[in-house]
Amino acid sequence: MKEQIQSRTKKMALEVIQLSEYLPNKSVGWTFSNQIIRSATSVAANYRAVCRAKSDKDFISKMETVIEEADETLFWLEMIEDSGVLNEDFGLQNLKIETNELISIFVASVKTVKHRLNQKPSIPNLK
Repeated sequence: MKEQIQSRTKKMALEVIQLSEYLPNKSVGWTFSNQIIRSATSVAANYRAVCRAKSDKDFISKMETVIEEADETLFWLEMIEDSGVLNEDFGLQNLKIETNELISIFVASVKTVKHRLNQKPSIPNLK
């Protein structure tokens, strides 16, 4: 499963890079391009770090960073759409759908691990 999500996050980042090529060559396009490429590639890179988490708490911490970056990517996709700087879709709608799906997966994963942590019996403090 983690290899599949790694592949999806990398593909999403690459598609964002391709989308950015269609943004206008002026200030607004440069801003959108720089911001969305940074956040989308961060999702992919940080998810790889999640896969190497050393503990449940480390997993949660790293995954929360991934969620923040994925949500930021979604924000920039919405800004691109709402600003009207693109005269065609160029895969924007599919990227929004994929980013939303990934966010849902990441949030569910964090909830599952948090639930598991709360179910572990506490070890009494031995003195």
